[in-house]
Amino acid sequence: MSKITVESPKHCAEKQAVRIERNYKKLFFAFSAFFTSLLLFILLIYFIVHPSKPQFSLTEVDIYQLNLSGPKLNSSIQLTLLSKNPNQKVGIYYDEFQVYATYKGQQITGDTPVPPFYQSNEESNLLSASLVGNGVPVAPSIGYEVGRDQSAGRLVLNLKVNGKLRWKVGTWVSGHYRFNVNCVSVMAFGPSMASGPLISNQGAHCSTTI
Repeated sequence: MSKITVESPKHCAEKQAVRIERNYKKLFFAFSAFFTSLLLFILLIYFIVHPSKPQFSLTEVDIYQLNLSGPKLNSSIQLTLLSKNPNQKVGIYYDEFQVYATYKGQQITGDTPVPPFYQSNEESNLLSASLVGNGVPVAPSIGYEVGRDQSAGRLVLNLKVNGKLRWKVGTWVSGHYRFNVNCVSVMAFGPSMASGPLISNQGAHCSTTI
């Protein structure tokens, strides 16, 4: 004689709930394993390739105007910047690139944008920018600093870059990283040169932080 088992609706519902819970757990573990593997793969690529910071250097700086009008400064500067990607297997997308000048710790020009560009592995690019500051408010001490530099015969100017970049390895492209560049330009500056443009083509290396 066969044994007949009759299950109550409540018991059937409990078994169904257990099966659904097990399916959700399997799905959760599958997605967790997938995303963990993907993250490990990306980290593995990063540590194998380990991209080096881009390198920048000034090739020329021309100051056409730098004069005070009361508590405000007017300036006009033309610069050429050499950008180099030192990586052998990594490209760089420059999505944001803003150049400006500072003097004695004060910004004396507006932010000048350079159009976005892509830099392939071990590629170098020359970038030009015109920096202008019209009626920029400055500290009263700036007039004294300009006079002192003129007496000393040299002018020290900082050219800076702020921006965002992305690394490219094969078909994989990273998220955005902020970068900052600081270049120091030293040029001859004396009373006899005040009426003409100040030109420096000695070149200067720049520091880069990411």
